[in-house]
Amino acid sequence: MTSHLTLAAALTTGRTVVLDGGMSNQLESAGHDLSDELWSARLLAEQPEAITEAHLAYFLAGADVAITASYQATFEGFAKRGIERERAAELLGLSVGLARDAATQARAKGVTRPLWVAASVGPYGAMLADGSEYRGRYGLTVAELEAFHRPRLEVLAAAGPDVLALETVPDADEAEALLRAVRGLGVPAWLSYSVAGDRTRAGQPLEEAFALAADADEVVAVGVNCCAPEDVDAAVETAARVTGKPVVVYPNSGEAWDAEARAWNGRSSFAPEEVQGWRESGARLIGGCCRVGPEAITSLAATLAKS
Repeated sequence: MTSHLTLAAALTTGRTVVLDGGMSNQLESAGHDLSDELWSARLLAEQPEAITEAHLAYFLAGADVAITASYQATFEGFAKRGIERERAAELLGLSVGLARDAATQARAKGVTRPLWVAASVGPYGAMLADGSEYRGRYGLTVAELEAFHRPRLEVLAAAGPDVLALETVPDADEAEALLRAVRGLGVPAWLSYSVAGDRTRAGQPLEEAFALAADADEVVAVGVNCCAPEDVDAAVETAARVTGKPVVVYPNSGEAWDAEARAWNGRSSFAPEEVQGWRESGARLIGGCCRVGPEAITSLAATLAKS
């Protein structure tokens, strides 16, 4: 059941909305093996109840928004596993339904605040499962990228999420394709880049990248995710200044992904107390991405509630 207050309307009030944390680390902590090209999307077909449990853990931890397990779910990726198009469409739709189920269970456990569902739309590179979502520059045209994204966007939109999360976008060309692909779907979207310093992963200045969404009516928030926490401050200020829209931000723990070894390296630098500065700069949707778990989201939510 969707909250009577839409997410887009909540953002216009100046409210700060808490996002969830990483889906993959929550599933791995529950003992699930994600060493597969489909990553967490494999469990949509094999163990959907595990995804519901992961969403529920974040709702109970204080998250207002669950981001679906569809980041790496594509028709092309499922086809590599022998899953036909009709079944793949069912699994994409199921990803939204599982998050809705978790919201229902959270309400049954006493959660009374509005709860929303964001349908994850990962970049083209996520389907390749070779780390290229952290590089961009796939050698495809904007038109080709739009043709890749539009079919699954249509399926996800039809499942009735509150927002489409166009996330971990490494390249302004892909952002342009996604912005074209969401037109006319009737569901608001946020656009968040994966960045390194003051540039996209593909090397474009963030001012130029954010500007693409400034006049996009479908886009209710612009920002960054799946980046180092240290890259957030400047990106939030730039996104707010360039677009005039609410900013969405959910960085990684600070550890680095080794695509060849398919493992995380380094130490966590995610500090929930930093969210106050992000909010003061314009962030209105704040959470965590890879390696940020329910405990960190609880701390983040508590920090926001105090300030």
